[in-house]
Amino acid sequence: MSEDVRLTRLAKCAGCGAKVGAGTLTKLLKDLPTQKDPRLMVGFDTSDDACVYRLDDHTAVVQTLDFFPPIVDDPHMFGQIAACNALSDIYAMGGEPKLALNIMTVTKDMSEETVREILRGGYEKAYEADTIICGGHTIHDESPKYGLSVTGFVDPAKVLMNSTARPGDVLILTKPLGIGILTTAAKAGLVGASVTERITKQMATLNKASRNNMIRYEVHSCTDVTGFSLMGHGYEMAAGSGTTLHFKASSVKYHPEAFEPAEMGFIPDGAYKNRDYVGDRYKTVKPVQRAMLDIMFDPQTSGGLLISVAEKDAGNLLSDLQYHTDAAIIGYVTEKLDHELYIE
Repeated sequence: MSEDVRLTRLAKCAGCGAKVGAGTLTKLLKDLPTQKDPRLMVGFDTSDDACVYRLDDHTAVVQTLDFFPPIVDDPHMFGQIAACNALSDIYAMGGEPKLALNIMTVTKDMSEETVREILRGGYEKAYEADTIICGGHTIHDESPKYGLSVTGFVDPAKVLMNSTARPGDVLILTKPLGIGILTTAAKAGLVGASVTERITKQMATLNKASRNNMIRYEVHSCTDVTGFSLMGHGYEMAAGSGTTLHFKASSVKYHPEAFEPAEMGFIPDGAYKNRDYVGDRYKTVKPVQRAMLDIMFDPQTSGGLLISVAEKDAGNLLSDLQYHTDAAIIGYVTEKLDHELYIE
């Protein structure tokens, strides 16, 4: 690893916390002219993780793009995390990634070794995902960024969307929360090496195994929990489905070390954007500590899958997921109530 530069010092924001707020995106995309095509199964109108275009009765293309500034200083790990985050969108749709292109910006302060290590991390994760990186595009910029444009494939009859949850479903989350808070606190020296190593390993873990397990069951809806937080992505699932999601705060897994920094106010800017986006569309049924709510609004980088699965399959799916992940049942889905989200 090159020691000539700390990557996170070259970026004003980190990871998925750099995303433009969901509310701002909605306004920016409103009324833009788009072509209509009956083969387009999923576009941007449902705020889904990727677009899906049907080729024939057996094959649809799934396409996504994701990149961001460094969330860790190790360039090799940064490359792995950014690649995992981009590949996750394909998994969330129930698809298999197959082709990818690099998207990269480099600064004058970055050595060739640093750039190569970022790319090496991305190539390693793509290889693990059985995906071929076929090229890409690199430009100079004031801050480093890296990610992938990914193309995958899925059976059109088995596409998973974030807007098709059904009343009676059980909600499963496959990775603990708190990444944004902990990476923010780490910049102030409040996070130990062992915790940093743990969350880095989590961010660099593909959602491949979770996808391979969930497609064996009656899963109705799925999304990956990234920059818009559990609450933001949960709201989109509820609104798109015309349902209400109920989160049991005591069942939501998070890295325990994130609680104290949250109490101290080490909250990434993206968390406040997520609160603004969800607004008054959630209600707390039982008292929930402010720090816990902050964790639920915390932007995640390369987060887990939020899966809405038929109740009859929830137990078996959870057991399968727990062989590979720290998955937990965190709530359930009902008919639409007064709010899209209830925190219990």
